[in-house]
Amino acid sequence: MNAVPAEPAPPAWRQRAVERSTRAAKLRAEQRIQRFLDAAQELIAEKGTTDFTVQEVVERSKQSLRSFYQHFDGKHELLLALFEDALAKSAAEIREATSAAKKPLERLRIAVELLYKQSQPRPGKQSPLFTDFAMQLLAAHPAQVATAHMPLLDVFTELVEKAVESGDTRAAKPRRVASLVMQTAMFTAQTTGVPAESHATAVTAEEVWEFCLGGISGGS
Repeated sequence: MNAVPAEPAPPAWRQRAVERSTRAAKLRAEQRIQRFLDAAQELIAEKGTTDFTVQEVVERSKQSLRSFYQHFDGKHELLLALFEDALAKSAAEIREATSAAKKPLERLRIAVELLYKQSQPRPGKQSPLFTDFAMQLLAAHPAQVATAHMPLLDVFTELVEKAVESGDTRAAKPRRVASLVMQTAMFTAQTTGVPAESHATAVTAEEVWEFCLGGISGGS
């Protein structure tokens, strides 16, 4: 039986032309997506909430509704993209802020206090980590929330591992401990309101760190 001859490879110029066309199309798509994200972010900043419509995003971005649905299934997916982007930026900011500290435990302290401050609701503004939407996501789409938190969890896991290696903390399961520390900082930040006419004071970032430190070091 005669072998089927192999298809000749396309000329190099053709491959280059196709790759260039693909890169250009990808760049245009990324630019369109970013315009939708920027428009949504502007609306959140103005309204102090995620209570806006897809049509408002489309009009603000000066693009078409058809283009929007080419990239997103709906408002939920757009907000999820913003949420993931916010967490990725949070992780990058924490990684940069902790890099200057020499001691592992000091780096972990900086990370906890900064995450707490990033997660605090701002009067008249939406939290950088979209507090209200994060709660909705957690209830309806826990798997997506877990995936979105991965960059942040990776940073905290590395910090806990270094603190364990230095002997400053005890953690048989660093990644699990990192998750608990993150949840403590983020959820405490969302519930620090003080009732009117109360003599109580709001929880501080330093108090959150002291609480976490007691848990990971075995202190009282």
